[in-house]
Amino acid sequence: MPHSPLLDGLSVRPFESADKDHVRDIIVAAFGQEAEANLVRKLRHCGALVLEQVAVGEDGAILGHIAFSRATPAAIGAGQGLHVTCLAPMSVRPAYQKQGIGGALIHSSLARLRETGEDLVLVLGPPTYYPRFGFDAELATKISGPYAGAAFMAMALTEAGKRDLPIEVAFPTPFEEFE
Repeated sequence: MPHSPLLDGLSVRPFESADKDHVRDIIVAAFGQEAEANLVRKLRHCGALVLEQVAVGEDGAILGHIAFSRATPAAIGAGQGLHVTCLAPMSVRPAYQKQGIGGALIHSSLARLRETGEDLVLVLGPPTYYPRFGFDAELATKISGPYAGAAFMAMALTEAGKRDLPIEVAFPTPFEEFE
């Protein structure tokens, strides 16, 4: 992908409560509906979000957002102690898509999740997009839960995230609306 000058002035920072309305607008614009914005609001409200970050342009405008929520290993066994998160959703203002902002959000967030000791990250998304960041549909076949198929992918951030599989996971309650 060619380098975008937009990325030179881009920064990724933690979500702040003052960002709430801007983030909602970005999510609705990116997905063309309110379901994903409502999901983020509910995940925030129930305390399920592990990490939430925003991409900010040089002028201070929020251009993108990413959220990770806790997925809980449900089965007893080696995987019971894994720290598992789910990437959902990620959104970029439509006028700024395909310029590397989503990639910047993913790279920054995965680095932060590694620093905080997360073992495994799950995502349900385009199989043509997420593998470039290391997400793998084959690894996800070792994880049972409400999602399956080529769009369900996983990335191990630690050795335990690869070793202590298979596992069954439960997603936060707000995800039930998407099953």
